[in-house]
Amino acid sequence: MACNRVMQHRTRSLGLRVALLAGVALCIEVDLLHGQQAEGEIPPIRRFQVTRAGSEIEIDGVMDEPAWSDAVSIDLPWEWFPGDNTPAPVATDCRVAFDDTRLYIGCRALDQDPAQVRAHLADRDDLDRLLQDDHLGFLLDTFNDQRRAFQFRVNPLGVQADAILSTSEGFEDFSWDAIWDSKGNITADGYVVEIGIPFRSLRFPAGEQAQTWGFQAFRSYPRSVRHRIASSWTDRNNTCLLCQTNKLDGLEGIAPGHNLEFDPTFTSSRTDTIAGFPDGDMDDGDIEPELGLTAFWGVTPGLMLAGALNPDFSQVEADVAQLEVNARFALFYPEKRPFFLEGADYFLTPIDAVFTRTVVEPLAGLKLTGKEGKNAVGVFATQDTLNNLIMATNQASVPISLDQDVTGGVVRYRRDVGGSSTVGVLYTGRLADDYYNHAAGVDAFWQISSANSMRLQYLYTFSDLPDEVAETWGQATEAFEGDGIAVEFQHVSRNWGAWAEYLDLDPDVRADFGFIRRVDLREIDVGVQRVVWGSSDGWFSRLDLGVGYERTEDHDGLLTDQSVSAFAGYSGPLQTELGLMVSADKEYFDGVTYDLVRGHGHIEIRPSGKLALTLFAALGDAIDYANSREADELQIGPGLSLAVGRHFRMDLDHSLQRLSFEGDKIVTEYLTQARLLYHLNVRSFVRLILQYRDVSRDPDMYELPVEPETEGLFSELLFTYKVNPKTVLYLGYSDTRLGNNDASLTQTGRTFFLKIGYALRV
Repeated sequence: MACNRVMQHRTRSLGLRVALLAGVALCIEVDLLHGQQAEGEIPPIRRFQVTRAGSEIEIDGVMDEPAWSDAVSIDLPWEWFPGDNTPAPVATDCRVAFDDTRLYIGCRALDQDPAQVRAHLADRDDLDRLLQDDHLGFLLDTFNDQRRAFQFRVNPLGVQADAILSTSEGFEDFSWDAIWDSKGNITADGYVVEIGIPFRSLRFPAGEQAQTWGFQAFRSYPRSVRHRIASSWTDRNNTCLLCQTNKLDGLEGIAPGHNLEFDPTFTSSRTDTIAGFPDGDMDDGDIEPELGLTAFWGVTPGLMLAGALNPDFSQVEADVAQLEVNARFALFYPEKRPFFLEGADYFLTPIDAVFTRTVVEPLAGLKLTGKEGKNAVGVFATQDTLNNLIMATNQASVPISLDQDVTGGVVRYRRDVGGSSTVGVLYTGRLADDYYNHAAGVDAFWQISSANSMRLQYLYTFSDLPDEVAETWGQATEAFEGDGIAVEFQHVSRNWGAWAEYLDLDPDVRADFGFIRRVDLREIDVGVQRVVWGSSDGWFSRLDLGVGYERTEDHDGLLTDQSVSAFAGYSGPLQTELGLMVSADKEYFDGVTYDLVRGHGHIEIRPSGKLALTLFAALGDAIDYANSREADELQIGPGLSLAVGRHFRMDLDHSLQRLSFEGDKIVTEYLTQARLLYHLNVRSFVRLILQYRDVSRDPDMYELPVEPETEGLFSELLFTYKVNPKTVLYLGYSDTRLGNNDASLTQTGRTFFLKIGYALRV
């Protein structure tokens, strides 16, 4: 379901509706929507009695302790993709045990040809690398409520990934980090992994009585196709994965403990900048040392309170650059900071009313997230030194920053209803001098049946902007209000997919704690898709055919956007994924409605565990927004991921966007990004990121003066050592260079960066 949410964002921005529902059933790495045999009787859910470990277990990837022999055995008998609950092509035996402090899982993954096992060193949660490797994963539904689960994955070398799976929100969050141990070992008959998860890293009900947890073990076995194997029988006509998992009985006498954690950090940086471009001298900046502290307290087994003083919200991973030419709406960049990612799924609603990257330089933060019984809550408050806003209309949006202190907070409450449905309320508020924004609303998720679901939300906002800002951006100079409505229906079954969505946002709706980049709209989006399933040894694993229709009007009834599309998708040998789409569109801009015909396509091939190739292409009509006219657009985006040995990896992506008018080039943008990593071991690596952008414009094709040539080069070198996600050392350097028609690439800034973090658990 998280895949569905991601694909929706992608298809709206790129027009690739082909990826929407095709991704839902194919991506365990994003959705975990599993399949089941179309005919035949569904077997009962399997239950396993877990017992205490009879001896001490050392997490070393060997499984030679007596405790493993006595532990309950859980096999993985079913392949759910590309097979439909067919017998698994390889055998897997997992054992589960526990003691007073930890849950232990050990698995022997057998392989007829162990030389083909794919395993590479990687950073934790590096999904691009992990999903090309053999690996094992585990779901723990610790409240056994079939709504939310902890997820842990490990490859044959012990590389970790962890996530929160929240099915009602359709969200799988790999930015969540837990402290746990893992080891892997490639053997003569396959590989072995062992993991130990401290109970204090989990949340589960209080009490001494025996508990039952939902559980699933799954295995990714990538060869010509990526076989996905599971311990539970799962149904392609049922989107509720957690309703179908195994059950672990007998977990008694366990508790998360005090769950008190202190994470002090020390950061130090120096930024040097050029006095004047291009001939100014480089001025050395001041060294800026910072001490910070974030503390976590498990108020109850289900509720976590986090507080931060002078918090370290630094981000050590550079954002992936995006094409900027001919874009008229604000670009979206995902949140990466751990403080805000804790319990992020609690704040999700159909309207993006909470987007924590609007908090930039906070002085302090407080956050409470968790669940008690049927009640889930999320609360956080921050004091920030910048006020980030998006000034949005139907036709465009621009992000701006106001240099003012702003106090903000979010309150979220959600209650479980029935087996899988929820209702919730949300409030967000931001206050500063001559400014406020409040948003409040109600929402619901309704699991109508196993294949049908609906999400609804009503949001009311009340705002007042500083007069100067309001006048500059054409907003009301006095307090104003607006509201929004979102309705989303989705059908996902074995052979059919369908969706119907409606979104209505007033011209004056503002949710400044969120990411709303377009307002004054009434939008409908409907489509249907046919799915044809193949086999693991055939020429295809899955085919998708479908049509879609989107229509957007403003609140005066003016048609601003319309799209009629047809799409096709293919999955097959060499882990090939192909999507094609053609559309006939109408788009209103600057008083004119344009008729546009476009085609899009993407392909990804993973012929081995060391190589992945991708290509995106788009061709057709477009609007030249700078000059208000129809143009021809070409986009091409090849990509390469290459692993050399177990230690080195290179990712290379190139993007070209070109606009032409009557055969003459208007603007051409090149964006090249390289990411080079060398892993010394599981805990440490060196990474180099390079981002180069070149934009060429023909001044004769513009009504207003433009720079004929601009270019920029950003580089970042980082050394990382991680004992665990919070006990870390980062040492980095970044460099920024700019150039134009009159000057070659010139260094305009550089930053030296050090961060040390430590996790102390009491």
